[in-house]
Amino acid sequence: MTRPKLRHVAFVVRDAAKMAEFYRQQLDMDLFHVDPDGSHFLTDGYINLALIQHQLDSETPTGFNHFGFTVESVPTVADRMVAAGVPRPVTRPTDRPFAEYRAIDPEGNWFDLSEHGFLPPDRAATS
Repeated sequence: MTRPKLRHVAFVVRDAAKMAEFYRQQLDMDLFHVDPDGSHFLTDGYINLALIQHQLDSETPTGFNHFGFTVESVPTVADRMVAAGVPRPVTRPTDRPFAEYRAIDPEGNWFDLSEHGFLPPDRAATS
């Protein structure tokens, strides 16, 4: 099995469009997707940056939210995680095209696991 690869980080932000423009202009990142809720997704060609639009009716605070790994086999990684004493990763909602599973580390930090990567599934095959 190949080594899992860190492929995205996500922040909850107050103004995703403004933040995306900052990263595009100042750090030459490419915008590759905008969700209906206003969340913006950028890439440097290797690591993706998810700028999740803060929702006023949400209890999720702004700031760092989670990170994600691309893995060869989620079931294999999940079995290793359970053996290490953490909960088995759970399937993400189907309206989340960028990762199939959500996991948690021993200190409660969220992270995603994906076999197809962190571009939308229809674009993952071309990248």
